[in-house]
Amino acid sequence: MSDTLPPAGQAPPLHTPLHGAHVALKARMVPFAGYDMPVQYPEGILAEHNWTRSHAGLFDVSHMGQAFLEGPDHETTARALERLVPADILNLKPGTQRYSQFLSPEGTILDDLMISRPEGEEGRLFLVVNAACKGDDFAHLAAHLPENVKLKVLEDRGLLALQGPDAAGVLGRFCPEATELAFMGTLSTVIAGVPVHISRSGYTGEDGFEISMPAASAITLWDTLLAEPEVKPIGLGARDSLRLEAGLCLYGHDIDRTTTPVEAGLMWSIQKRRREEGGFPGADIIRARLADGPARVRVGLRPEGRAPAREGAEIAHEGTVVGIVTSGGFAPALGAPIAMGYVPPALATPGTQLELIVRGKALPATVVTLPFIPSRYKRTPAKAN
Repeated sequence: MSDTLPPAGQAPPLHTPLHGAHVALKARMVPFAGYDMPVQYPEGILAEHNWTRSHAGLFDVSHMGQAFLEGPDHETTARALERLVPADILNLKPGTQRYSQFLSPEGTILDDLMISRPEGEEGRLFLVVNAACKGDDFAHLAAHLPENVKLKVLEDRGLLALQGPDAAGVLGRFCPEATELAFMGTLSTVIAGVPVHISRSGYTGEDGFEISMPAASAITLWDTLLAEPEVKPIGLGARDSLRLEAGLCLYGHDIDRTTTPVEAGLMWSIQKRRREEGGFPGADIIRARLADGPARVRVGLRPEGRAPAREGAEIAHEGTVVGIVTSGGFAPALGAPIAMGYVPPALATPGTQLELIVRGKALPATVVTLPFIPSRYKRTPAKAN
């Protein structure tokens, strides 16, 4: 840790409830979304990435924004949220969650989020939003809610992600009912004396869980799970390489206020009823893009050789710049560089040959189908060890 004061006028970084635990584990801490966060632990990003793919990684994601929407009944709360997001929340079943986006009047993405409907809590929805956008998200929500629906921001919560093929076996030792969840299922229960909200989800492409708990109890859950031999702490560096291999969008990079769900390949998150009825920001624009086709689409790219193409690298075709890389790096599971970016639909067919401009040189690259590696979400429940 450093005694150095932040520059004048700059707020000191925020700490998650687990900051002291990361420092004790000798994590390398970096500023991220206003927080001091672990980018890696002593074993390094590659080892952490591979451990998550083969065993179970534990991530501190307590910097994310958590909140409840509360209304007199589910229909009222759901319809209030549907004025801002394109997902079908009205038909969201108790004990399940959906991925969606806050959209602008132009149909572009203000942020993406997870929305769950807790069982036995009529009229309540649980939201998780990105750390860098949470202030704007909550202000946006509060400004557009009817009087009978209230936003309750949860400032005193921690959030852990347990990800990897051993995640279900580990969590099942403490909470057997968690292993009965299918992908995107949710559960409110108690683990190690701590009340938690669990979802079977994550952002690595692996089976796994996200666990929300009171901030004061975060260290109890962290220590409990880390004590299991299959579990190691994982930092932001491996979290990014894992989600890139899984072909998942990162807000502020692959999706932002200039992209629509159509371009980003996220139309699966807009259910049929919402496409037909509209009623969300930018609905007419999105339906027009669906009918006419977008001007660009997100694709996966496999550069030749070992040099990675990072965010911002130009994508060219026969010497003409046609797009830009939005995420890029090395894929440990493939032993090769990978990237995502936007290109015209005519150049989006898998097998199309393009060039990536890296340090002034044109590197050959091939358009490939996303994700880069098969996802291993549990569509049916797993069994505990």
